[in-house]
Amino acid sequence: MNTKLHAICDSQGRPIDLFVTAGQVSDYIGARALLGGLPNVKWLLGDRGYDADWFREALQDKGIRACIPGRKKRKTPVKYDKRRYKRRNRIEIMFGRLKDWRRVATRYDRCPKVFLSVIALAAVEIYWL
Repeated sequence: MNTKLHAICDSQGRPIDLFVTAGQVSDYIGARALLGGLPNVKWLLGDRGYDADWFREALQDKGIRACIPGRKKRKTPVKYDKRRYKRRNRIEIMFGRLKDWRRVATRYDRCPKVFLSVIALAAVEIYWL
């Protein structure tokens, strides 16, 4: 019953693509799943969970600059734009607004497909209608 929601958002914090994984699964799985659906952008903001060399290289191949802080256990620190990284709060606000829907916050649905459908419905109503 534990899940993680991975999302791609635009610059205004509106969700474009959503993906649900099991709670114990690494964030790399969500990153790999959403990599194909990335829009044509200049920057990608992500949290420490998405810090992987293969992910940074995949973004670079697409012409996207990564603004992802390095993990604490990384031997060589990674440089990132701290000022730009502060804008990631828009994504956290988006997750908070989705959880205003009680059905999303409490996860009544056992089936992951139904749960993702409810999240998508909430996202459409909150941001796109």
